[in-house]
Amino acid sequence: MKRTVKDLINLEGKVVLLRVDFNVPLDDGGKILDTTRIKQSLPTIKYLIKQKAKVVLISHLGRPQGFEIRKSLWPIALILINALPTSVHFINKVYGEDVKKRIDEIGNGEVLLLENVRFYKEEVECDMEFAKKIASLGDYFVNDAFGVAHRKHATTYGLARLMPNAIGMLMEKEVQALSEAVENPKHPFVFVIGGAKVEGKINLILKLLDSADSIIIGGAMAYTFLVASGVAVGESKVYDESVAYARDILNIAKERGKKIILPVDHVCIHANAKRKKVVVASEIVDDMVGYDIGPKTIELFKEEIQHAQQILWNGPLGKYEEAKFAKGTIEIAKAIANSNAYSIVGGGDSVSAIKMAKVEKKINLISTGGGATLKFIEQGSLPCIDVIQDRIEI
Repeated sequence: MKRTVKDLINLEGKVVLLRVDFNVPLDDGGKILDTTRIKQSLPTIKYLIKQKAKVVLISHLGRPQGFEIRKSLWPIALILINALPTSVHFINKVYGEDVKKRIDEIGNGEVLLLENVRFYKEEVECDMEFAKKIASLGDYFVNDAFGVAHRKHATTYGLARLMPNAIGMLMEKEVQALSEAVENPKHPFVFVIGGAKVEGKINLILKLLDSADSIIIGGAMAYTFLVASGVAVGESKVYDESVAYARDILNIAKERGKKIILPVDHVCIHANAKRKKVVVASEIVDDMVGYDIGPKTIELFKEEIQHAQQILWNGPLGKYEEAKFAKGTIEIAKAIANSNAYSIVGGGDSVSAIKMAKVEKKINLISTGGGATLKFIEQGSLPCIDVIQDRIEI
């Protein structure tokens, strides 16, 4: 068991470097579209405030190439000012004498947010000299950024190698819930997977063939599996290099008596038609391109979900960002939320769909990780968790 923030004692006046994941979605003008990740970090921040620590927040936002004003974290400081019961400060640097001075100046139980750490290329390179400069600012390192726990970066992995450390409350909650879901699932356990690329999810599907009772496959990746099943998909997107893997997965599932459920009808357009009219088709032929699951598939998927006691969902079931192709994803989101199953939703698009369907309050765990969630389920841990010190049991 990894050491948690609550295992750290006598924090009054101590400087705690808290790695959070404030990588929130932005519109083209830099406006924050969703504050879920900020809200989910608040319990750990509030705990440290209550312990009268000096809380120094470290995060990234996007993938900037050097300094980009639209990816500065200062707007997040404004959100924190309204969300926290203490003074919140911001500085447009991540290390150096100016930062040390600001930390000295803030009071116990106050918060200082540093600038976007990815403005420095040394972050993603896990440059240990860069990590040492940041580590020199604090007494403890706490990692609560589950969404990037699969990435060996300077402030997710490097700091943990240099400082006394622990995981935060959000990280602890996600690790416990995902571990329980995979290692001791409630049955029937239904895994719903969508999105586009197959290759990055092959090992995940193989892993869950051990514990899931059925796997529902939708989204663009379903067309690769349909081709592997000998079903025509017209001009729908197929990852040719993954067809053989998909065929192997279908054969393994059959051998193990596990169900893999694929779409039986589709919402399509004729790619070569002058007017891109939407049609529902049981078979995708000629120049048709599938963009969503059809009504029969929605009912087929709902029927499986209805009997589940545990559901894990990752990836949309169609091109849901366009209203005319959103019905399948929205209907399945509602079905999962209204089921009696313990539900876990992970991945940015799936979380967006849950919110679009206005059912987020009915989901048991909305994971802040996308790739991190999938990697954790596949591997059972992540590099930035492994590097945290173990709890000393007395």
